Amino acid sequence: MTTKPIGYLCSEYPAISHTFIYREIESLREAGMTVHTASVHRPEKLQVMTADEQKEAAETLMVLSQSVPSILGAHLDCIRRSPAGYLRMMSAALKLMKKGQKSPVKAAAYFAEAGIVLQWLHRHGITHVHEHFANPTAIVAMLMKTYGGVTYSISVHGPDIFYNVDSLLLQEKVREAAFVRSISHYCTSQLMRISDPDEWHKLHIVRCGVNPELYSVRPEPHNTIPNILCVGRLVPAKGQHILLEACLQLKKEGIEFQLTFVGDGPDRKSLEEYTGSRNLSGSVTFTGALGQDAVRTYYDKADLFVLASFAEGVPVVLMEAMAKEIPVVSTRITGIPELIDHEHDGLLATPGDVDDLALQIGKLLANPQLRTSLGKAGRKKVMSLYNQHSNNRMMVDLFNKECQTAP
Repeated sequence: MTTKPIGYLCSEYPAISHTFIYREIESLREAGMTVHTASVHRPEKLQVMTADEQKEAAETLMVLSQSVPSILGAHLDCIRRSPAGYLRMMSAALKLMKKGQKSPVKAAAYFAEAGIVLQWLHRHGITHVHEHFANPTAIVAMLMKTYGGVTYSISVHGPDIFYNVDSLLLQEKVREAAFVRSISHYCTSQLMRISDPDEWHKLHIVRCGVNPELYSVRPEPHNTIPNILCVGRLVPAKGQHILLEACLQLKKEGIEFQLTFVGDGPDRKSLEEYTGSRNLSGSVTFTGALGQDAVRTYYDKADLFVLASFAEGVPVVLMEAMAKEIPVVSTRITGIPELIDHEHDGLLATPGDVDDLALQIGKLLANPQLRTSLGKAGRKKVMSLYNQHSNNRMMVDLFNKECQTAP
């Protein structure tokens, strides 16, 4: 086990919709690694997060919350440590005005952020930093690498990152990274599509996962009316409008249910308006954003879990539901069929197909035995391939290998 600390750099950390990153870092620390965290943006909805997450936020560098004197001091420290490195980083930032998003304002912002994070890395003796999602925050990591003395790696989830490969400089991020953690075979295939075969050795599949103790088997809910649960941000990619349409169809067929949406987002108003206009208000509840402790209480009351997404990586909420032996219905997109084997450990519907989604949900509502068998098989799948402890040991191995060769 290396004694070298590593840094985790995120656009927002901890984040109410990305609690798996917090749990991943927790798991790495439990394995003996020293992990320091930095977040470009201050977290939203921190007040509904757990006490541990709030403590983590207090100990995380908030990059954009730094004062102007602190920013200037950080850059002066970088100049003092390596004038040549600072000039290289400045030159790389200037090139961002001609490639990628081609924005002088964003190039300047990334450069300013890189100086702040570099000083933080130097203070903690960190020579390797890891970034989640390969989003613009990874550009900050690339700039720091040009300065010298720092390597970086990225976790790629998709699919959004694959829609704007050129403007987000994904090829460059992969090329310059020490290694790339991919969460699924689908994700790896897309990285292969945009990268040179000579770089494929950098790609490592390390699935996201759940803590099997934290997400243990729920008690049988014994609801008089079956409870359908959907957890996630209320955004177009999650397909929640399709789920409402499917439930409306079930209601017209005389099938009873109670649907609960846990989460918040820009689609909430339109979803609530649809619910009211279709006389679904008595059957649909919106809880808003909740912390992970509160979310688990909703899992425990659910008869089935539905995610009608149009675009996803491999949703951790599906893993959480499956770990609790809740039967799941989702869609045949991207990496989801790697998690759910249709009619073996869950059900899959055609994305955007209201009739098919209603059919799959109806199967589970009508058949308690099927719910039980799929629920048990689902937990078995998660324990086998999506166990946070075993998967994060793979991350520890990757970090140890990199830290042995890091500058």
